[in-house]
Amino acid sequence: MSTTATTIGRSSLRISVLLLIALIAHAAGCARQFPRTKVTPIKAANPAELQRYLLSSKPDVAQFRFRGPFAMVERRDLEIPLDSDLTVTADLYLCAAASKAPLVIVLHGNNNSKEDHAFQAMHLASWGMHGLALDLPKRGPWIANGRILAKLVDTIHRTPQLVDRRIDPDKIILVGHSFGATAVATALGEAAPALGGVLLDPTAIGRGLTESLRRIAVPVMVIGADEEIWPGRNRGPFYRFIPRGVGEISIRDTVHEDAQYPNQHTLRTFEDDPDDTEEAQIAFVSALTASAFGLAATGNIDYAWNSFETAFRKGIFFNARRK
Repeated sequence: MSTTATTIGRSSLRISVLLLIALIAHAAGCARQFPRTKVTPIKAANPAELQRYLLSSKPDVAQFRFRGPFAMVERRDLEIPLDSDLTVTADLYLCAAASKAPLVIVLHGNNNSKEDHAFQAMHLASWGMHGLALDLPKRGPWIANGRILAKLVDTIHRTPQLVDRRIDPDKIILVGHSFGATAVATALGEAAPALGGVLLDPTAIGRGLTESLRRIAVPVMVIGADEEIWPGRNRGPFYRFIPRGVGEISIRDTVHEDAQYPNQHTLRTFEDDPDDTEEAQIAFVSALTASAFGLAATGNIDYAWNSFETAFRKGIFFNARRK
């Protein structure tokens, strides 16, 4: 081979390597970065076997800090038609081991999106539940979003195959963060066919919300941030006006944004340690998972509440109240 040919060959190889490195770097930059959670040591062949194990063991929220034992199948930008002129978009995270499993629908708050709750939906899927991260109008109005959510739940309850045939339509749980909790409460107050709700540092807004809260007849868990360092905005009405079957806790050293996992990994201040923020977000997802699992398995919040016992004693969770 001539010197010229050798030089050209080496140049081509160098260009190929540089292109490959650039593609890898681009892919890494586009990939969503989620908390570095370990995988649970619990072994189970399917969600039913996992449920039997968990219900026969002492409840402990700390075990839900780990990823569950199951793989997940992701479907992005799924379009779900509700009627002739209304379609909603969501990302679906299916528990790969499930033939049929509960569906947990997670709704974002103001100026956020389904991407901000992808980690939570994926985590739920690893623990034997299907997760659906939903997109609704980012700035509300949140009562109107709640009515759309109620229509979505009713549609899935009647025709679960619109989303996936592996959904158990009788076991739907609603989760809302911030103003998204107002939408969830509205949907539950309108008797959407859901087992219950989990409200992540909820914020109340909208005329008529109090009446919706008073009409809620399913169990609800309120998981709040630490109001001693980040005072909540109008969180009180959720516990005050839901007549029964409601529990509320706060998580020490957390703030409002920790109840999600933003794509940009939003920090509380520029001085904060990202590891501290990640730790807070894992605390939220563990409480969410215990609550959703308990609602799906038993229809009430007893399992989650009992799982919080050690966290209460250690002061990780505090301001606990229940009625």
